[in-house]
Amino acid sequence: MILPGKAEYLSISVTVNGRPLERRVPTHLRLLDFLRDELGLTGTKEACAEGECGACTVMLDGRTVNACLVFAVEADGSEVLTIEGLGREGRLSDLQQAFVDCHAVQCGYCIPGIILSGEQVLRNHDDPDRETIREELAGNICRCTGYHKIVDAVQAAAGARK
Repeated sequence: MILPGKAEYLSISVTVNGRPLERRVPTHLRLLDFLRDELGLTGTKEACAEGECGACTVMLDGRTVNACLVFAVEADGSEVLTIEGLGREGRLSDLQQAFVDCHAVQCGYCIPGIILSGEQVLRNHDDPDRETIREELAGNICRCTGYHKIVDAVQAAAGARK
């Protein structure tokens, strides 16, 4: 029985951005809070806390998830990729660079989640057309843009990967 005000804890082993970690976490801790508060990876953002906006998008075992809807204990034995782990050796990934080059970044709040969703598009499709990109980014909401430059950036990165 769990008493009110008392959290139950479990030990987890998880690889985050290529770094294996072992932590003891409360069973109610969301993956979002684990990444931001426990690991200091603040690129993953919270906006709606309901899985509707995509600001908290990360990759869990190679597929995108809303980190606000996943408990940290569910990531036990898994690999998590956040925006901080997408580039290598202090350099932006090709997709991140395409967002810069195509001026696809407005305020930047939603961009980490959109870039990770864009990475999923590129992993699933060698040459995605604009409609495919729009459909697959539909779970990510940006209030600052009309999405045209975001789609341009994903297409540019796809072209560079050919």
